[in-house]
Amino acid sequence: MTVKPKLGQNFLHDSQAIQRIAASLGDLAGRTVIEIGPGRGAITGALAANARHVVAVELDPEMAAVIRAQFPAEKVTVAGQDVLRFDFAAIAENFPNAAEIGSSRLLVVGNLPYYITSPILLKLAENHAFIDRAVLMVQREVADRVTAEPGSRDYGLLSVTAQMYGPAQNLFTLPPSAFAPPPKVFSTVFRWRFAPRFAELQVEETTFTRFLRQAFAQKRKTLANNLRAAAFPAAAVSAALANAEIPAQARAEALSIESLAALWRCLQTATAASPDAAAVAQS
Repeated sequence: MTVKPKLGQNFLHDSQAIQRIAASLGDLAGRTVIEIGPGRGAITGALAANARHVVAVELDPEMAAVIRAQFPAEKVTVAGQDVLRFDFAAIAENFPNAAEIGSSRLLVVGNLPYYITSPILLKLAENHAFIDRAVLMVQREVADRVTAEPGSRDYGLLSVTAQMYGPAQNLFTLPPSAFAPPPKVFSTVFRWRFAPRFAELQVEETTFTRFLRQAFAQKRKTLANNLRAAAFPAAAVSAALANAEIPAQARAEALSIESLAALWRCLQTATAASPDAAAVAQS
């Protein structure tokens, strides 16, 4: 079987880690689990032993064929496609959890290819309505950014974006030797529970997400400078910072999600009186 480095194929062979990953999803009885990048099926086996059904999303036709040959179709369905085009809603409808679960939301697990980790995380966030929780293995530095707290070295746009969709927690880290072929980096497994905070924080998802990109645009710049660079009027920025009780020289990396949400609400108020400023906020 040929390993394809361009697809980020590093296969986990640590049996203890495989069991820990499956266990980290919680009780699988009656549940439908989506596995991203099953590879040779090491984690797939641990999932299929306890879950009602596993849908394995595998882009590589050779690996997809291995999974189909290894597991019965009534237990494991193989979706031979790019996960970025995968229809989570259709799976939730066509492979429902057992009735006693009381929810149609899916569980997700995956050893994510390093080269498309961020797009996959965003894909999961976009499909939060269909996902209960995910246990994901990524490059250690990425996991540290996803789970980082305000003011820490790793805290930034990825941290806030991910955590707006629910709490994320690092579980354990694996060395390169746990994989074949061994990657050049350590990998961390983290759990992400999907419980979006937009309603709680009184922010609108699309415009607030856009605001976050603007606020974190340049790490070396203050928050005020980043917002002015995004064409928000200086007066509106100053008023919003003051009303949100945020120091004028603050950087986005120092602010909690709650503070950023408060600033967004104040900025919406400050820009509402100005047609030009309001147009910037919606652009």
